[in-house]
Amino acid sequence: MVETRELRYFVAVAEELHFGRAARRLAMAQPPLSRAIQQLERRLGVVLLHRNSRGIALTEAGAVLLREARAALDAVDAAERRTRRAAADRPGVVLATKAGASSELLSKLLDAYAAEPGAVPVEVTLCGPGEQERLLRDGRADVALLHRPFDSTVGFDSEDLHTEQQVLVLPAGHPLATRTHISSAEIAELTDLPLPRWPLPDGGYPDGPGPQVRDHTQLTQLIALGRTCAVMPESVRTHLGDQHAVVPVPDAPAVTTVIAWPPHSRSHAVADLVRTATRL
Repeated sequence: MVETRELRYFVAVAEELHFGRAARRLAMAQPPLSRAIQQLERRLGVVLLHRNSRGIALTEAGAVLLREARAALDAVDAAERRTRRAAADRPGVVLATKAGASSELLSKLLDAYAAEPGAVPVEVTLCGPGEQERLLRDGRADVALLHRPFDSTVGFDSEDLHTEQQVLVLPAGHPLATRTHISSAEIAELTDLPLPRWPLPDGGYPDGPGPQVRDHTQLTQLIALGRTCAVMPESVRTHLGDQHAVVPVPDAPAVTTVIAWPPHSRSHAVADLVRTATRL
């Protein structure tokens, strides 16, 4: 049987690709870490790491174990967090959603659910792009509002709530503001309004001329200042002011808002919240 401790050790080494850095990250000495990885390889009967004078690299088997180990450790962490919440004096539901997205739907959902018999408190966690999916996977959230095709629903149960087209949001007064529509190719060629750069999973930012952005509020302010533009779901219109203009982008993929939850969830509160959302 592979132990959770061994999986954590392996993930650290596989992500750092350096035993010394992994040992520092785990707050342990390097020799016992090396022995633990060797023991894991013997137990599985496979080579997980290529070791040479230039460093270490994952084998194909190692890459598979890294992917599976991350999922397994997320499941363990999720089980711990949800168990503690279930034992709280006032158990509730944690709902994760992207800041600035689906706010009208969220407001209606919270009001409608609060009126249901037996409703429990709902803690809303506002996330950056892509974070709500991660919170749902690791147990920090019980249910989430996700947006296809940007968020993955793989491994979750989900119900589609709303599908909408996308629009280009740009500064009011820009020459393109009077257009009836614009194509994705034209947007990519804009030099005076470079597209924003959102954080990568590792915390860095992709290369490019556009400004670095962290949340919806910052993005709309930068658009109003004429520093960037953005393709966003059409419902964003309700949150924009006179400083913004909106132009439809017919060839951009439609965005579907879904409510998602872990397939093994047996929470009556989550089930009631999902039923309320689909009814709305």
